[in-house]
Amino acid sequence: MRSFDNSFRTDTIQLIAGVDEAGRGPLAGPVVAASVIFPKKIFIKGIRDSKLLTEKEREKVLPKILDKCLSCSVAVVSHAQIDKINILQASLLAMSNSLQRLSIKPDLVLIDGNKGFEFSVPVIPVIKGDRQSFAIAAASIIAKVARDRIMKRLCPRFPQYLWSKNKGYATPEHIAAIKVFGASPLHRKTFLKRILEEEFEPEFEFYPED
Repeated sequence: MRSFDNSFRTDTIQLIAGVDEAGRGPLAGPVVAASVIFPKKIFIKGIRDSKLLTEKEREKVLPKILDKCLSCSVAVVSHAQIDKINILQASLLAMSNSLQRLSIKPDLVLIDGNKGFEFSVPVIPVIKGDRQSFAIAAASIIAKVARDRIMKRLCPRFPQYLWSKNKGYATPEHIAAIKVFGASPLHRKTFLKRILEEEFEPEFEFYPED
């Protein structure tokens, strides 16, 4: 993964920011993005796509990321904004905002996915980047841990939805609670239309991770 990042380095490109988001799929809560820049020769054991790590493993490696990186930042876009501009645009906005908050300006940006956005330096989308790029994978961990913590803090306000367990994702228990109690103020209303229909039948499997 480090070799992937290093392949982009030149005499003029040394500081590479990795960017990723967490929370595109959930029915409730915000989408969270993170950006991170590492020194060239840093390697941290255990960094890979956050979806391949357990919650405990992500929490364990996060302090190492924060200790070894040159700069990192997190940005949050709310459920209300997601409903207003759609989840793709909200995800791109969160990623852009997280980049703006870095204390060090990168020379190049690698982001997970196939969509880019305008920034002051080149932005390169990388499909499945969280499985190829060390910096993107680290950003995915930061974003995932940050979002999970948000959902855990919100859970006591609406305990019936079990957000501390499902983090807002469309698990069967979460869907059942929505059908019984309706939507909370923190649900993404544009994500619930089919669920709230009486004849709703899932046509795909629900996964508790991005």
